[in-house]
Amino acid sequence: MTDTDDTIDTEVLVIGAGPGGYVAAIRAAQLGLDTTLVERDAYGGACLNRGCIPSKALITASGLAHEARTAEAMGIHADPAVDLARMVEWKDGIVDRLTGGVEKLCTANGVDLVSGTASFLDAHTVRVDRDDENDGDATSIGFEHAIVATGSRPIEIPGFAFDDDHVWDSKAALAAESIPDRLVVVGGGYIGMELATVYAKLGTTVTVVEMLEDILGPYQDDVKRIVRRRAEDLGIEFHFGEGASGWSESGDGGYLVHTETDDGEESAYPADRVLVAVGRAPVTDGLALENAGIEPTDRGFLDTDDRTRTAVDHVHAVGDVAGDPMLAHAASQEGVVAAEVVAGEPAALDAQAIPAAVFTDPEIGTVGMTAADADEAGFDPVIGEMSFDASGRAMTTGHTDGFVRIVADADTEFVLGAQIVGPEASELIAEPALAVELGATLEDLASTVHTHPTLAEAVMEAAENARGQAIHTLNR
Repeated sequence: MTDTDDTIDTEVLVIGAGPGGYVAAIRAAQLGLDTTLVERDAYGGACLNRGCIPSKALITASGLAHEARTAEAMGIHADPAVDLARMVEWKDGIVDRLTGGVEKLCTANGVDLVSGTASFLDAHTVRVDRDDENDGDATSIGFEHAIVATGSRPIEIPGFAFDDDHVWDSKAALAAESIPDRLVVVGGGYIGMELATVYAKLGTTVTVVEMLEDILGPYQDDVKRIVRRRAEDLGIEFHFGEGASGWSESGDGGYLVHTETDDGEESAYPADRVLVAVGRAPVTDGLALENAGIEPTDRGFLDTDDRTRTAVDHVHAVGDVAGDPMLAHAASQEGVVAAEVVAGEPAALDAQAIPAAVFTDPEIGTVGMTAADADEAGFDPVIGEMSFDASGRAMTTGHTDGFVRIVADADTEFVLGAQIVGPEASELIAEPALAVELGATLEDLASTVHTHPTLAEAVMEAAENARGQAIHTLNR
């Protein structure tokens, strides 16, 4: 296949090369299917280019600077200079390496790559409009099966157009070349909180405005409380129950972000930049899905079954475009399932063991059920906890906020879920996730010998605590 082909046919057409799309394409090719992947922007999608990877790079770098600046208790006295432009250049190098790697992996696995924007002509054909580098050529691709993986984009709110230089979406916040003195973050979800933390650690005065009554809506109160308290220690100021209504110029060369409560009370907060992080919307416009017989939901998502099929059985949807959970690793798993279903294998999705993580300070990691979920599902939940302030390894890192909580069924001791807030929670949650996936018991976790001293010992101790046999923490 070449860039000059006018009409081509393929067994599997994948639209979008993000973590759902490129994984689906590679797995389909590995299963012996003729596979074509269409991407209009950059391989790796939002995750590699504008989300997961670049944000974690800046989270690490800003954290390193903050650690050095606040390590007096360890006998370290430093005041590091931060060159944000150089930091962003380092981040971009990581992104370029990974996105280039995705393209090479696709090619090495036999996936045919087409650059351009795809739209459905009918249920078995798309038109791909090429970019200017290809002189605007269009290609018609006929397919037996299609996998839509077009991802999502930041939601823009009235009065805060991303075209304005001082109004950032997450992409702009990750590409800044200088540190603003004052940043107002509109939205206290995971994106807003992660980036608020980055800039607070870089020395910015950060204000978070949130319409709800707390940050990180889906998480339990005691988990959120620890993250919020730490954010306040970093100097982040919160204003809850307020919606951003607009902005105006201030007399000092900056701006004022205006907010309003449900009762009509108005406030204004000074800013040099405004980060709008109120969520993400699916990218389905321009696909002409109606030509394939598919109608998105009112919010623009594509409904799918547990085999990733849309209302049209041979057209699948994976990743953010298919709705919750809008997580990169969930998208990849959905991509694998979609490819295997297309290949005739008995694959299906099981969301119960899909973990989630928030890279705040401290981090959050969750999987499976909370105690309330378990009770509602008809289980008799038993809970075990281990606080990091009783962990020797946590003490040696200087990060002792948080805990590990294991939820299990009292009768069978099967592990149903876990909630972790604390250092390296995004890594630690992998063990409980494996326990949920394998149907492991509290005894399995408790009897597994963990290296000492490690943070992971807290998982073992929490399991022991649920059984009333903990050694290093008081039993319930």
